[in-house]
Amino acid sequence: MSRPKQQRPHERREFIYGINPVFETLRGRRRHHRLYVRRERQEDKRVSGIVDKAASIGVAVEPVEQSRLDSMCDGGNHQGVVLETGPFQYVELDEMIAKADGRAILILDHLQDPQNLATLIRSAAAIGIAGVVVQSDRSVQVTPSVVRSSAGLVEHVPVCLENNTRRAIDYLKDNGYWAVAVESTDDAQDIYVADIPTPIALVIGSEERGTSPNVLKACDLTVVIPMPGRVESLNAAVAGSVALFEIYRRMTYEDS
Repeated sequence: MSRPKQQRPHERREFIYGINPVFETLRGRRRHHRLYVRRERQEDKRVSGIVDKAASIGVAVEPVEQSRLDSMCDGGNHQGVVLETGPFQYVELDEMIAKADGRAILILDHLQDPQNLATLIRSAAAIGIAGVVVQSDRSVQVTPSVVRSSAGLVEHVPVCLENNTRRAIDYLKDNGYWAVAVESTDDAQDIYVADIPTPIALVIGSEERGTSPNVLKACDLTVVIPMPGRVESLNAAVAGSVALFEIYRRMTYEDS
């Protein structure tokens, strides 16, 4: 059964800057408006590649002075290129599941920090998971800051914007997924020896509160990352990345 469409942000324009973020965004799914290039950098090989890409997809290119680029990105390191583009294009959970082909899906339960989201997006892109689910309220979403911190890789990872984490997990379970939370609970198992079923929906909680109790109730299993040293806990991005690569190792080498 199909699900009702999630509400999406109203059309707005964003400014993405920096060579890698701009190039990857041009290769993504957004509707672009204009590429601004510092006059003195037009002959730079990397910048000319961006200009060629923009021209090939019908995006207007406008040479401007550095002062104008500075004003567009509040003095950030734009490297001579700024892309005026539409909002990030989220996907529906139905679409993500349909294209998953057994690959893992990452669920972020009210993550707050843009850098943590960017780090997890990079890890997700590195192992080729099916997508990432984030919340539409009280959570970090895909902003220009996340695009920059992920070096533009977020443009190539399907991201679903959901109103309710618990309902998203229940729907994934109805479609054959097993929900596994990385959380230190009384019955949590060592991630390296636990019997983790697939396909997996891996749940990472927020930075301060971890996974919410209501979400934990929906999970089939909780796992922890053993830390024999003096560190008592890892932040959400590190813990999530470690867990993602362990899932990748199992699916790649143990199932081969």
